Amino acid sequence: MSYDATDMAILRLLSENAMQSAGSVGRALGLSQPTTWRRIRKLREDGVLAGQRVDLNAEALGFGVTVFLGVKLATKGRVSLEDFERAVTAIPEVQTVQHVLGLYDYRLRVVARDLSDFERVLRRRIMTLPGVGDVEANVLLSEERLPGPLQDPAS
Repeated sequence: MSYDATDMAILRLLSENAMQSAGSVGRALGLSQPTTWRRIRKLREDGVLAGQRVDLNAEALGFGVTVFLGVKLATKGRVSLEDFERAVTAIPEVQTVQHVLGLYDYRLRVVARDLSDFERVLRRRIMTLPGVGDVEANVLLSEERLPGPLQDPAS
């Protein structure tokens, strides 16, 4: 699929605030509401806009620690990747599960109230999952959300 500069501008605006109406996006770009709505609908139909999400402030909800875990499965033959994924996604503190290529098989984003709470989650929930071998933890110190600009792949 090919998208023009207007489509890319719509995507940039929606990536900043997905709750915007087609009218407000159109006003920002000098387009009519119906034209903007048709373009947004087409982007959804093409699968470019895959949904909307709300970012929760974990710290405001009492989760003061975020840890990235690298998990290497001990026995890939005996435990399927699907079994591990199914089990790890059932843990509420695990926010994201990424199957990666490299030193570890998975990268997890885990939130906890504090380090003691994280240790409990690690020992009682994560280390007891099927096939878990080596685990490396990296505690998040700070995070800035700086989304990169959307580029037209052809340019």
